[in-house]
Amino acid sequence: MAAPAIDGWFVTDDDGAVHLLGTRCAGCRTVYFPPQTGFCRNPHCAGEDLTPARLSRRGTVWSYTNACYPPPAPFAAAEPYTPVTLAAVELAEEGIVVLGQVKDLTVDDLHVGMELELTSGALADGPLVWMWGRA
Repeated sequence: MAAPAIDGWFVTDDDGAVHLLGTRCAGCRTVYFPPQTGFCRNPHCAGEDLTPARLSRRGTVWSYTNACYPPPAPFAAAEPYTPVTLAAVELAEEGIVVLGQVKDLTVDDLHVGMELELTSGALADGPLVWMWGRA
């Protein structure tokens, strides 16, 4: 199995279920992704107890687009380059919006409010990342 592109941002269970890893403030319950350390960023909270939290696996499309041009160096792109679909998904329970690549769907398949589920896939140069897929 490929190594994750970023350690500590997501995990895959033995059953294949992918979970984003965030943090939650014990004081005000504000949720952060990616995980935060130190203190709560909520300006109305003085909390410093940020605990690890597995985030929702499902959410709804808030916005989406495609990347029609390959990224510039040093980023790796597949040859030949195929446009990549990206979606900003509002997590069902937490209400925060998380951006990610979309797996096996194009912009023609997506619409705002559509439910997607967390999955994973490899980038062109091999590392594993979280992705959004059909729920």
